[in-house]
Amino acid sequence: MVQKFSYNWLCDYLASPAPTPEAISELLTFHAFEVEEVETHGDDTVISLKILPDRGSDCLSHRGVAREIATLTKVPLRADPLLASVAIPATDVIKVTIADTDSCPRFTASLVTGIKVGPSPNWLIARLEAIGARSINNVVDATNYVMYAIGQPLHAYDATKFPKVNGAWQFVVRGATAGETVSLLPESGKSEDRIVTLKGGELLIVDGSSNTPIGLAGVKGGRFAGVEADTTDIIIESAHFHPGRTRTTARGLGIVIDASKRFENEPSRALPPLSQQAIVDLIIRIAGGECVGMIDEYPNPKQPLPVTVQPAHVCALLGVTMTKDVMVGILERVGVSVVVESDGNFTCTGPLERTDLNIPQDFIEEIGRVYGYNHVAAVVPETVPLLAINARHYYSELVRDVLLTQGFSEVVTSTFRDVDQIGLESSLASDKSFLRSSLTPAIRDVLTKNAPFTDLLGASETRVFEIGTVFTKEGGSVAEHFALAVGVRLKTTGYSGKEDTILATVLQSLVPILRESNSWTTEAGVAEVNLSQLVASLPVPTTYSQVPAAKDSTYRAFSIYPSVSRDIAMWVGEGTDVEVVEAALRAASGALLVRLTHMDTFTKDGRTSLAFRLVFQSHEKTQDGSEVDVLMEQVYQAVAKVGWEAR
Repeated sequence: MVQKFSYNWLCDYLASPAPTPEAISELLTFHAFEVEEVETHGDDTVISLKILPDRGSDCLSHRGVAREIATLTKVPLRADPLLASVAIPATDVIKVTIADTDSCPRFTASLVTGIKVGPSPNWLIARLEAIGARSINNVVDATNYVMYAIGQPLHAYDATKFPKVNGAWQFVVRGATAGETVSLLPESGKSEDRIVTLKGGELLIVDGSSNTPIGLAGVKGGRFAGVEADTTDIIIESAHFHPGRTRTTARGLGIVIDASKRFENEPSRALPPLSQQAIVDLIIRIAGGECVGMIDEYPNPKQPLPVTVQPAHVCALLGVTMTKDVMVGILERVGVSVVVESDGNFTCTGPLERTDLNIPQDFIEEIGRVYGYNHVAAVVPETVPLLAINARHYYSELVRDVLLTQGFSEVVTSTFRDVDQIGLESSLASDKSFLRSSLTPAIRDVLTKNAPFTDLLGASETRVFEIGTVFTKEGGSVAEHFALAVGVRLKTTGYSGKEDTILATVLQSLVPILRESNSWTTEAGVAEVNLSQLVASLPVPTTYSQVPAAKDSTYRAFSIYPSVSRDIAMWVGEGTDVEVVEAALRAASGALLVRLTHMDTFTKDGRTSLAFRLVFQSHEKTQDGSEVDVLMEQVYQAVAKVGWEAR
């Protein structure tokens, strides 16, 4: 997930003088995250970071990224909201009932009365706008500010719109029933509410007095009891929801917003009360009022689990030599609590916000990335004796060598198809719901897509092959086979029938390797065979063939723009060298000429006719046909000047 971070906001947490934006970008690039962009926004600098899922729990927040910077610069945070004490008193005017504590392990709610809803102060608007968020009002902006600050989503309700039961507001967290509806707040940039019909199983926050859904838990708040201009008393919700259930609901309903993305990455269960303290302090500061109290429903507290890390394992896994003191120092900078045991091993407990530190390898990774992977020296593996020959690999390499020398290109196509024999229980996309039972359909697709490039490549036809696995149903079970498919296409308009003659010659050239076989299937210029079956019947190899040394080569970027082809034929004097004509054509064609192919020669009445195909292509744009016409006019003029006659 790419997230924007305000440099000024990060500096609120960092000791002075803070590193420059450029220094921060370099540090994070080499030790933590990919920097997508650094741009100026008014008097601020915005840094866009690609936060990977393993760090989404803590670093989808300014405090989390500031902690990373502090760790890498060996400077403690100047102000850390996660170390603040929660001073909000308990209250009994809010009651919470959680039907499924696995889906909602913790739910907190606080009551603030006497507020005044209005515009946010300029500093708050500037902070939100810098990272692409829209200001709504001081209460909603405060909830967004705290979410972007420490990574915990929150939601505010108008308390006066809830009826009390036995003197208390009643919140219920339960699963939805199929067909149940909930009215959600408008999406960003829209004015109308969205009414969603639920499939059943989604997690809801419900007004217990009327059993009315007031929000999709972890996804989006409801219109019911929404904060408006005349709101004076609010109830602020901050909870922890199961990441998998949140993701299923958000993706299933197409409501993926910043809040749901954070819940999907499982922020710490310790954050809800800390975020309550932060939001209460901020709202009182910018909207007035006073906090009555908070309820914290946390029936099954989760305690951090200590993990044993062996220093020898650290060095072996990272491939470095490092002292125990250096390891401990790095872990403590990350915020890990480290106890050095009598046997020399470490007992490590991650900081409250790091839900990703659960096994020894997680802590070793922290040591490695903070220490710097540039310290890991490359080691050439030792040569070991060959213990076995992989027959499938052996014969595949022989097949490759033969086909490559005959002008074939190897392709690797997707193992998944939209329709085939064996379906997947959970597919990545609707067109990838089945495993392929044959290579032929994909090879045909490759031929169709690549046939238009024959002129550019200077080839008379398109030749491709693939060696890969296919999956079939045999006797009620799934069978995996190794297959070889070879395809030829002579023209761009499709199969002509002449391809099968070429294929017959190609297959005959494979006989010395694969032996004579009647098991090839041929279809529209593509031949396929069960390679596993053939290899099983061939002699067992005893040694691999010597791999030839690679030739030196220079990479040259290819153009992403289409090419344009033109043909020219001319009468030249008998005995005129083709190379002389080619040189004249190249000189007249200019820099856009990428290929010149001699197509035909015939002689009549003492004159010789030569035909050529010229292919033009730009690295900067798609060529207009009229531009190529201008170049061809130059070619015709050059031909006439030499005395040749264009036909």
